[in-house]
This record gives sequence, structure tokens and C-alpha cells, in this order.
Amino acid sequence: MVEKDHPALSVTTQCRLLSIPRSTFYHSPRGETAENLALMRRIGEQFLATPFYGVRQMTWHLRAEGETVNPKRIRRLMRLMGLMPIYQRPNTSVPAKGHKVWPTLLRGRTIDRPGEVWCADVTTIPMARGFLYLVAIMDWASRKVLAWRLSNTMADPCVEALDEALARFGPPSIMNTDQGSQFTSWAWTGRLMAEGVKISMDGKGRFLDNILVERLWRSLKYECVTLHAWSGGREARAGIGQWITFYNQRRPHAALGGRTPHAAFHATINQEQPDQQITAVA
Repeated sequence: MVEKDHPALSVTTQCRLLSIPRSTFYHSPRGETAENLALMRRIGEQFLATPFYGVRQMTWHLRAEGETVNPKRIRRLMRLMGLMPIYQRPNTSVPAKGHKVWPTLLRGRTIDRPGEVWCADVTTIPMARGFLYLVAIMDWASRKVLAWRLSNTMADPCVEALDEALARFGPPSIMNTDQGSQFTSWAWTGRLMAEGVKISMDGKGRFLDNILVERLWRSLKYECVTLHAWSGGREARAGIGQWITFYNQRRPHAALGGRTPHAAFHATINQEQPDQQITAVA
């Protein structure tokens, strides 16, 4: 949002208006070392085999494999990768300082109408060198993936995916996410409020509040990511795009009575829209 060459406002003034330190604008992330990237790949591979491994179990496993690691390091890397063990655990999605955290609106609510509630989340996709962030926006009742983006950053692609979903399907009643900084930012919440969408966020330590997206990530990684060794973003984008099209249009779900997410979504939508393959941009 800060324009370096703004004709009227200096960078200092713009940062003050946005309530962010000027150093944040000039900060350039150093990235992870080659050693940490290799370790993250091993963590990701093991997590796919044992998705119930938390920080302690993952640390013990890597030590048994000969790695000299401590829980603090593994916790940081698993948090960076967005890995969520399938049991109730302390919260790993931390809002940025000064960002508002919204209460959850879904507990005790029956959601059976497509278009009523959407959910969104971010996960990491391992590459030959490093990893990319994948964000997806899903309809809660039908499990249909409405929009997605694959990028090396988180915040902007989240808003881009949201804009695409809103443009294609219109606003839902409620949007549910975790408390990550990309979802508590003004760019995200302001866009939702402008469309009249109620904002809901998972409670602390309650990964089950957004379990549908977690199941999407698990299916994607088991059925697509682990079968390929992508060397770059272009290959990953094409492969993920093909899988999401398959997931939406051809993959039946037991929870939907054997229907596909596309069929379940459009079953009660007044005006059906063609379900073309969603194109992601970095």
C-alpha cells in the first residue's frame, strides 16, 4: 500500500498513516538457509505419513534419524510451513500486533446451504528448492474450491483469491478463517466488510473450527503433491490446477452423498455458473 514515489506523501508519512514502522517498508527477508530448507522437506514428508506428529514427536523422530535439532527450531519451521497436527493443540496462527481478532460465528450453527459460509486457509507446497504458499477459498457446505493462488508470499495472493471468488460467485454471509496475520489484516477484513460479509475466526487452539480446509490440504498432498517432484512454480501451478479441477468436478465425496463439490454447490444456486478451471497467478 506504500508508494515509494508518491507525489504528495513521503514514505514516512504513509507509514505513519498506516500505523506501521518505516523499517517494515524497507525490510527485506533473508529467507531460510539451505540446511533449514532440507529439514523442512524432511518434516513435510514425515508429516504426510504421520499427520498426528506434533513438535515433540517430530523432534524425537528427526533426532532418531540423526538430526541435531531442538523443539524450538522444529516449532518455528512447522509454524512457517503451516503444518497442523490432527489433534487439539496450542494455537499456531498468530495475528499481527494491532490487528483485530474476530469471534467465531460457526459453533452450534447448521451449515447446509451453498454460498452461506466460506472458509479460507494457507498451506505450504515443497519445491526442489524452498517452498511456495498455497491459499484456497472453499464453500463450506459443498466443499467446492472457489478460488486459489500459489505464490512465494501470503498476504496479497489471499486478497487476490478473495477478489476472484467474490467476482465469480458473489459474497457469502460469513467468511471463516484462522487468526493468521494475512486474515486479520485490513486488506482482507476491509474487503469483506465492504461486501457486507460477516467475519468469523477460529478460537485459540481449535483447529477443528476450520477442519474442512485442513482435509482439503491433506487430500491435495496425499493425492497430488507427494506424487510429483516439482522443480518450480510453473509446474506446481499446473499440477495443482489440474488436481483442483478434478477435485471440484470429478471427485465424489461421502459427506455429499457421492456427489462432487461442483454438483453440490450448484444444486441449490439459483443461476448456475460454468465451472471453468481456475487460473492461479503468482
